[in-house]
Amino acid sequence: MHRPTLRVGFVPGVEPDRFLRRWKTGRRSAWLDLVPVPLSRQREVLATAKVDMCFVRLPLPELDELHLVRLWEERAAVVVGDENLLSLHEEVREEDLAQSGEREILPQHLDDAADRVAIVATGIGFTRMPLSLARLHHRKDAVHLPQVDAETTRIGLAWPREADDDLRQEFVGVVRGRTARSSR
Repeated sequence: MHRPTLRVGFVPGVEPDRFLRRWKTGRRSAWLDLVPVPLSRQREVLATAKVDMCFVRLPLPELDELHLVRLWEERAAVVVGDENLLSLHEEVREEDLAQSGEREILPQHLDDAADRVAIVATGIGFTRMPLSLARLHHRKDAVHLPQVDAETTRIGLAWPREADDDLRQEFVGVVRGRTARSSR
């Protein structure tokens, strides 16, 4: 008997392992294949059907063509070298950054978080990113600090409107924590 496969993409910073464990414990009729997706390609992989669903970081272009389940918010973070004076803080505010006189290393493209962390680890400036990305790219010579007065980002689960089916809805239930015995 052939079992279908549900391909679920996830952008950096999202850890889908808990959903995979829940999926496996439910004795599902389909395999679950988790596919890492660069942030710059999160919309493209859905449009080209490289994945069936994708954990995405919002905002996302052409959102009206997709089903979207908004999931969790990510705290903002600042990353600095471990010898930077800002590294002595437990958390930072915009005012701390302005007073530090440090240069901000701005993103050059959507997939450069690891490069920016490497730059600030050398002692040059600071960079901002979601806390999940800062943790993902953690290094011994860099420190990530929550920025308490910055806007959060949001993670969602998206899939094309025309491709909605029972299998995708079953995965949405898993993500939302529904069990085989709970109802919608």
